This record gives sequence, structure tokens and C-alpha cells, in this order.
Amino acid sequence: MINVLLFAGLQEKVGKSEILVKKDVLTVDELVSHLRETESHLDLTNVMVAVNEEFVNDPDQVIRAGDTVALLPPVSGG
Repeated sequence: MINVLLFAGLQEKVGKSEILVKKDVLTVDELVSHLRETESHLDLTNVMVAVNEEFVNDPDQVIRAGDTVALLPPVSGG
């Protein structure tokens, strides 16, 4: 299983801070596609992705069972 942590507006939309994805291996792109299908109310546009506390820019980065993925939406302030 892959543990996906949600922050800010994503957490508010889902009503919980994490989602467990029952897959053994996915790329970042595949994970985002999976979440778009299963959590269709989430806007994952411009979301920053961190895998095991390291930001990822490569959509082909492999995520394995036991990894923790953090999804951080864009935040504005002033």
C-alpha cells in the first residue's frame, strides 16, 4: 500500500488527511491519474508531490508499497 498525505485544501475536500492506495508500484503520473479517477472532486492541477519527504519533478518517478507521498496544493497568502 502507498500512503498519500493530503494538505490544505485537498484535505478539506476529502475530509481526511490521508488516503491509502492499494497498489504495489506506481509512477507519480499513474498515482495522480488513479486519484483523479477515485477522488474526482480533487483538483490536482499544479500540486507539488513529495515522495518520502523529497520533492519530485519527474512524473516517471517510481513509488513503491510502503512509500509515503505528500500532495501539496498551491497556496497563496498575503
